[in-house]
Amino acid sequence: MTVLNETYTLSNRVEIPKLGLGTWFIDDDKAAEAVRVAIEIGYRNIDTAQAYGNERGVGDGVRNSDVARDELFVSTKLAAEIKDYEGAVAAIDGSLATLGLDHIDLMLIHSPQPWDDFRGGDYSDGNRQAWRALEEAHQAGQIRAIGVSNFLQEDLDSLLETATVVPHVNQLLVHAGNTPSELLSYCEGKQILVEAYSPIAHGEILQNADVAAMAEKYGVSVPQLCIRYTLQLGTVSLPKTANPAHMRSNAQVDFEISEADMAALRDLHAQDYGESSAFPVYSGR
Repeated sequence: MTVLNETYTLSNRVEIPKLGLGTWFIDDDKAAEAVRVAIEIGYRNIDTAQAYGNERGVGDGVRNSDVARDELFVSTKLAAEIKDYEGAVAAIDGSLATLGLDHIDLMLIHSPQPWDDFRGGDYSDGNRQAWRALEEAHQAGQIRAIGVSNFLQEDLDSLLETATVVPHVNQLLVHAGNTPSELLSYCEGKQILVEAYSPIAHGEILQNADVAAMAEKYGVSVPQLCIRYTLQLGTVSLPKTANPAHMRSNAQVDFEISEADMAALRDLHAQDYGESSAFPVYSGR
């Protein structure tokens, strides 16, 4: 599981582990144990958000692990509804208090729009205000790196009109079947590292016969193939699970997908998320 020891370097020279643990849908009362076990297995990158409602549990798991705090990379996200400076300042302080940590390694604006208007109205000014609060917290040493999530090129262009810090990260829905190649290239050109959430397509990719056949060819599971795919794209991969067996298998991705198979996975279009399409990020908007 050498991938757990591998890192990328952000544009501000902060190192971030290539493979992380996503914690969406892990209840607060179960998050501490999930995080503790993941760290015991070897994970050093833990991703949460205010919207997940489990920052307290994630922080407990981090603090009660046997690994020094400075060896761990903890990310969280401003609630998507916070589009003002004062609200963002309060929310940053709130996350630090809820996590029970003296600093956050990465904090993101969770979405360019509130969830009930995802891909809807223009919240440029609100994003700039929230970003100013993140920049100040970054400057003060409360946050080691700052970024965004679900931002399209136009959202980033708008933010950069007034930003003094280019986002270090953009966390996006990226998986075999949904590869936003132009946006990935744009981010690379701006030295914005992309993090891939839902690299297993919220589980729906497990039903894809072509992907299953490719995984069988490599002697790996479909989740392992999909995680490896996002890593070879040059992104941080953030599979989410509270299952220790899945945590271990998700990290067993020390194989190489051929260029031809990478191209096939890039060209795959599989964006049917079943019942999960009710969530804005899977709605296709």
